[in-house]
Amino acid sequence: QVQLVESGGGLVQPGGSLRLSCAASGFTTRFTFSSYAMRWYRQAPGKERELVAVITIAGGNTNYGDSVKGRFTISRDNAKNTVYLQMNSLKPEDTAVYFCNAVGTWSGASYWGQGTQVTVSS
Repeated sequence: QVQLVESGGGLVQPGGSLRLSCAASGFTTRFTFSSYAMRWYRQAPGKERELVAVITIAGGNTNYGDSVKGRFTISRDNAKNTVYLQMNSLKPEDTAVYFCNAVGTWSGASYWGQGTQVTVSS
């Protein structure tokens, strides 16, 4: 069973930076980590879950939500089965629980992590 574990969240002042990590495990030899597109979502209290960033299986293509473009960067290390989200110039409105999501390109399976809290406040 695929498991995703996020880490790196915490409390940061406005204008600061954080790097989130999502460590993945439990893949089969048929559908390895590198066959999954990876996404970061976030959900603030009382709001719907929002797509933050996407990275394709080989990392060649990335896409970002309008609210984070130019400030956040998604990357992946297929050798370490890990995806990252570098967050710079953080704003109070970035406060949310951030979730990692793996979507199988060929398997069609979707897996979620448990989330990590990011709080931006002075």
